[in-house]
Formats: sequence, C-alpha cells, structure tokens
Amino acid sequence: MLTSIVILTHNKLDYTIQCIESIRRYTRPNSYEIIVVDNKSTDETVPWLSAQSDIRVIYNEQNEGFPKGCNQGIEISNGDHILLLNNDVIVTENWLDNLIGCLTSDEDIGAVSCVTNHCSYGQTIPVSYNSVESMQLFAKQYNYSNRNQWEERLKLVGFCMLIRKSVVDQIGLLDERFTPGNYEDDDYSVRIRKAGYKLILCKDTFIHHFGSVSFKENTSFLQLLERNVGLFESKWGFNPDQSQMIQNDIVSLINCEADASINVLEIGCGSGGTLLAIKNKFKNSELYGIEMNPAEAEVASLIANINVVDFSNLDLELELTYPAATFDYIIISDSLAKLYDPEAFVRELRHYLKREGKLLMKTRNMLHHLVVTQFVKGSWFYSELDALKKPNIRYFTQQDVKTMLSRTGYQEEVLVGVKGRESLEEKLFMEKLSLVGNPQFLEQTEAKYYIVQARKDILDDLVTEIDANRNNKEHNIGILQPYSAEKVISTIVSKHVEKPVELLNYLAVTHFEQGFYDRVIPFLESALQLSPDDIEVLYNMTYVLHFLGEQRVSMTYADRLKRLDEAAYTDLLELFVTPSHSK
Repeated sequence: MLTSIVILTHNKLDYTIQCIESIRRYTRPNSYEIIVVDNKSTDETVPWLSAQSDIRVIYNEQNEGFPKGCNQGIEISNGDHILLLNNDVIVTENWLDNLIGCLTSDEDIGAVSCVTNHCSYGQTIPVSYNSVESMQLFAKQYNYSNRNQWEERLKLVGFCMLIRKSVVDQIGLLDERFTPGNYEDDDYSVRIRKAGYKLILCKDTFIHHFGSVSFKENTSFLQLLERNVGLFESKWGFNPDQSQMIQNDIVSLINCEADASINVLEIGCGSGGTLLAIKNKFKNSELYGIEMNPAEAEVASLIANINVVDFSNLDLELELTYPAATFDYIIISDSLAKLYDPEAFVRELRHYLKREGKLLMKTRNMLHHLVVTQFVKGSWFYSELDALKKPNIRYFTQQDVKTMLSRTGYQEEVLVGVKGRESLEEKLFMEKLSLVGNPQFLEQTEAKYYIVQARKDILDDLVTEIDANRNNKEHNIGILQPYSAEKVISTIVSKHVEKPVELLNYLAVTHFEQGFYDRVIPFLESALQLSPDDIEVLYNMTYVLHFLGEQRVSMTYADRLKRLDEAAYTDLLELFVTPSHSK
C-alpha cells in the first residue's frame, strides 16, 4: 500500500528540508512517495530539489497557488492514498502508520488528520517542548494508536490531510477558485462528507507545525480570507467560520456520564459542529437541531435529526413536531439575538424540556467595552461591532438574561461572563465611566459574552397543575409550601396564566382555610394590584384583615367595597357579626 505525499514549496528552503528529512527518518521505507510541486521559488529551493533522487518534482513557471499545486501533484500520484502536507511541518514517529490505521479501519472514513501545536479548529494541543529534539521525544511518547482518540469532525485543516485515492477519484480535485489558498480544505471537507464519508481527527497522532510561514508575510492576507469566505458562501450557501463553529464552552456544561443516553436539541445548529462535538463526548446521545438556513441544515442532517424552521418570527406558534418533555438539554447560542420575541421563544421551549432538563445559552454582551467605548466616543459602526452584527435583532445585557429566565419559568444555575481582550487604554476608560455609574458596570464591560445554564423552574409547572385542578386544596397547598408567597406570585404573574387574579384569590382563600394566615395577604394584595376593583378579592381582603385583628385597615377596604357593590358590603357586615369563611 503506497501513500503519495504531496508537498508544495515556495521558498523557505529551511522548512522544506526539515520536513522532507523528517519524512525520510520517521516513515517506513517503500511505503510512500514524495511529490513536490514548486511554485516558482526564488531562493535555493529549486537547486536543492533537483539534487534529490527520491523526490518527484513539478517546477511551475509561476506561483499557481495551493489548490492547483496540490491538484498537479495528485494527478501524477501513484499511491492508494493521497497525503496533502504543508512544507512547514516536521513529522514524527509512527505518524503515517497511525493515520493509515485509522483511515483503513472503516470504509466509511474518507479522510483523516492529526493534532499539532499550531492550527485552527481544535486541532491544537498544548505542548511545552522548546527544541526539535524535545518535540520528537514528546511525539514518541504521544503517538500510540488508540481508536478511543479518534474523533469525527465537520472539517479537517489541510496542513496534513490523508485522503483515500478512491474518494479523490469520486469527488474530484481541489476547487481552484480558492487560489492562492485558504478555505479549499473547508470546501473539500464538505464535499467528502456529502459524498457519504466521515472525517476523522486522530488525536492519538502529533506532528509539529510552524504555521503558515508563507501567508503570514502576505500583507493582503485578511483580504484574501474575506474573499475566499465569500467564494465559499457563494458556493455552499453559508459562512464556513460561523456555520462550522464548535461551542466548546456550551459542550462543557453537559454534565452526565459518558455512556448516558441523552437527547439534545440545538436551536440554530448551523452545520452541526457543536452537535457533533457532543456526539463525540457522549456516544449514546440522540442529536436534534433546528436551523433556518436549508443549506446548513442539509450538512447538519448528516449527523443529526434536523428541522428547517424560521424560528425568528414568533407571530405564529412555534411549529415543532417533538413530543413534550423530550430533551435533556436544549442549546441556544447566537440564535437568541435573531429572535423578535426571545422571551416567548424561551418560554415555549420549556414544553420540550424534561422535568430535570437544562437550557444552555450563549449570548453576546451589549455592555462589552468595545460597544460602550465606541458608542460613548461616537465612533461605533453597526456592522463592525461583534455584539451588533447583522442579522441580529435583539441585544442583551446580564440583567436582560436574568430577567428573561425569571419571567419564562427557569432558575439560573450558571451565568458566567467570558472575557475578551482589553487594552490598557480601554480598561482605564471603563474605570472612569464606572465612577459615575453602577459599581458593577466595570465587571460587566469585561464580558464579551455570557454562558448560561438554567433549569426548568418546577414551580412554574406546579402553578399550571394547580390552575388546572383546584379541587384538591390540601394537596395544592402542600406542594407550594417550599416556596415563598412572593415566589409563587412572581411565577403566576410572569407565567401569563389565563386568569391570574382568579388564581391568586383561590390561593389566598385556600391558604386561609388551611390555616396558613401569614401567606394570605400577599396573594390578595397582588390580585388587587392587577385588578383594583375586583369585588370578590376586595371582599376577601376586608374579611381576612378583620379576622386578623386589623380592623382599621379592614375598614379602608370595606369603604372601597361599599362604593363598588353595596350588597356585598352589607353581606360582609353581617359576617363580622356572625363569623364565617371568606369566599
């Protein structure tokens, strides 16, 4: 079995020599061929390559870029597998055997990659070595094949990607529209997965990566990235960076055994990066997603049960087909900012959470120092500030999040601000502002976004239960005893029950009948705040106060009752002479 290692060069001979010499040293002889495509190097690269007898070389008359150069190498390859390798890497012991072992372990695996010290999309691991020699010692101990360290991914970064040649033959070569380079690996990853194959990150294999030594020196690098993101989006219908993002801070909040059978729903799941990370961590999880963009939903459906729903508009009821109490976890990240009525949406989700289920949220902070600074200085631009990016509709502060949870039937368990970078100048400016405002303001400006974990407030469900079944008074009073009257009242008011005044009055009467006199007045007061002229509530308030010995206050309510209903007032006076029960 032969592996064709395709390497592109454009100057940087020192890196190329280190790369190729490491291949020769740490790869089994006769198991590979090296193909180098030189993109018009102007240093000593060409003479050095010409002197190598074990390398097949293509010399381009101009810099053809990464995608086309790789394609040139693939087209002359003889291997059963193609390995696209940057020239700024140093390979290590067992590197290729480990990768091939994973690739050939399952016919459904189309391509694999490894971890390194310098990479994006979670392919980096922390290292402490300070020389090539110590790096190789580290890798020798690290590189032991272990299928438990194989992790399925949405994409593999192209610095080291081993691909079945049969897959290349099936889906075609790299897309040269991404020339000179960047996002061709994102594109190829999507194509491999849509062809029915898996991408696997071999976290049991490490090689060293110096990291983009060519592109780093290009002053138009950011412009190139922006251009190629646009090309990708035009081709596939979604932004690769945003859509494939893995919300690791959200995944870390899922607290259960690795073999637990859990149901997880993500709102605005994109291409499914976070859901796939959950599946890698919890093998028995069942994954569900809701996504507005059909193109992203199509990709996410490769690993989860996805519904395409425009959840931003809640003028109509949320149309979901899930049974009640289905999910152990429901995740909402940046999608919260895209909702016209986030409170109504979050309240609706309670229906689908299990009794002990958790709501996990990530929301950007409107009070982040970048927003505040530029706003105060009059220099902010809507499209340039992270918290204000289009197509966001709603924005949140810490207090907004707390209030929303309380009003929608959740109890906050975790609310953590995650800090972004802050210059000394920005920090000093925020400190000055905090002197004229809330002392907590400074702390809130440090948070770029908030990570939130909340559970269903069981009291919310108890209120629903009581409202539906008022006959079992003793039971109803018993289940409310762990909660203060104020908490019960708050839940009733924020829950938007159909007849809150009637329910509050019922609870007041029921508590009175059961002898819990200290809890009666708060229910009646709240009912009168909602409906000051309610005859029945005024009647009961007058009677209860009289019963408790508060005759002067009682007569104040009696006078109000008399003005509204003379007959009820007369009836009440008779009760004062012959005590009975409130209504």
